Amino acid sequence: MIPLSTRMRPQHLDEFVGQQHFIYKDSLLYNAIKNRTFDSAIFFGPSGTGKTTLARIVAREMDADFYELNASNTGIKELKEIIEKSKLKFFGLQKQTTYVYVDEVHRWNKLQQDSLLQALEEGVIRFIGSTTENPYFAVNNAILSRVRLIYEFKALDKESLFQILKRAMTEKERGLGNLNLQWEDEALQMLADRSGGDARVALDTLGFIAENLKKPAKVDLKAVGEAMQRQTSFYDKSEDKYNLLSALQKSIRGSDPDAAIHYLARLMQADADILMIGRRLMVIASEDVGLAYPSAISIVTSCVQASQMVGYPEAQIILSEAVLLLASCPKSNSSILAISQAMTDLKQRKIEDVPSHLKDSHYQGAKKRGLGQGYKYPHDYGGYIKQQYLPDDLYRENVTYYHPTQNGKENAFKKFLEVLEKKER
Repeated sequence: MIPLSTRMRPQHLDEFVGQQHFIYKDSLLYNAIKNRTFDSAIFFGPSGTGKTTLARIVAREMDADFYELNASNTGIKELKEIIEKSKLKFFGLQKQTTYVYVDEVHRWNKLQQDSLLQALEEGVIRFIGSTTENPYFAVNNAILSRVRLIYEFKALDKESLFQILKRAMTEKERGLGNLNLQWEDEALQMLADRSGGDARVALDTLGFIAENLKKPAKVDLKAVGEAMQRQTSFYDKSEDKYNLLSALQKSIRGSDPDAAIHYLARLMQADADILMIGRRLMVIASEDVGLAYPSAISIVTSCVQASQMVGYPEAQIILSEAVLLLASCPKSNSSILAISQAMTDLKQRKIEDVPSHLKDSHYQGAKKRGLGQGYKYPHDYGGYIKQQYLPDDLYRENVTYYHPTQNGKENAFKKFLEVLEKKER
């Protein structure tokens, strides 16, 4: 049987879900496809995020010949044959450009990648390459210089995956609509949440459930949990995970490592996603620890990344280290207070322009406009010289946003700023 993820591939641009940061109605990419002005491109990002799907949609919208290759099992011979066929169409009566899509293009060596160059320069082919690697490291510079458009595909968010799953449940021609299955929204939300941003994983898991449920039946939390071999306690009461995350943060903020570890254990016992816990810990490192221990954000970020690499059960040791560090170190919320007040001022009052001596003067004509004049380069004065940095109105009012605490490392910053303040008198 054809996998559900294959059957449910979007056939048209308006069916495509996700990647809203670069494709949405009337975006440049959307219009380029609709206007048939789309050129070569490289798509990179995690699996199951729509790279191949979008490449096929492009070819269909362009109404052009389309060849799809996988770099892991296709060599120069096959590519040269395609290029020769494309030349006949391009230079012949048809004057037609051919689209060549190469999946996992990073698997081709330099010689294989360079075999595309002449055809790209002549316009014989339009090239779409996809890769899970960073193309700036995995693709030759010669290719990159000829492919102007490089799009980063991101893991699909929960809302996009839920939309995809719901469409699969109701779609009769390609999906599961004819099975007349009932479903719980919470079950589809859990499946979306636990699929790691991968639409292929989400859809094929849903397909597996639908094929093996005893009829009549319902796609519920129990079925999803069984299919993914994951506990479902979070989704019995949707607020539970947020309550536990809140308790974790407040315990860390209150410097209670025992309570913090307790709530971390409850999160992990309920099979909380590593990234969900990690995101909260990285926020805590800046919001609650901040400049009292500036290294906390780097250490916690490393712990989260390491946890993702090793996965459960070992990840619990690394996350425990991050939680204990945050709970046991000095605290300061000066960073969030400073940026919150600055943002409030921008919303609630009219702020004057950047002072002229701070404006960019590195272009022709700037000096004639008086920009940059009078700026004192602090390093020429031993590292510090008194001058105005705030806009005129804020400077006149002696506005301050940052109020350092005496906690931890921040006390040293506080003393340094106090020394500078004395120099100004």
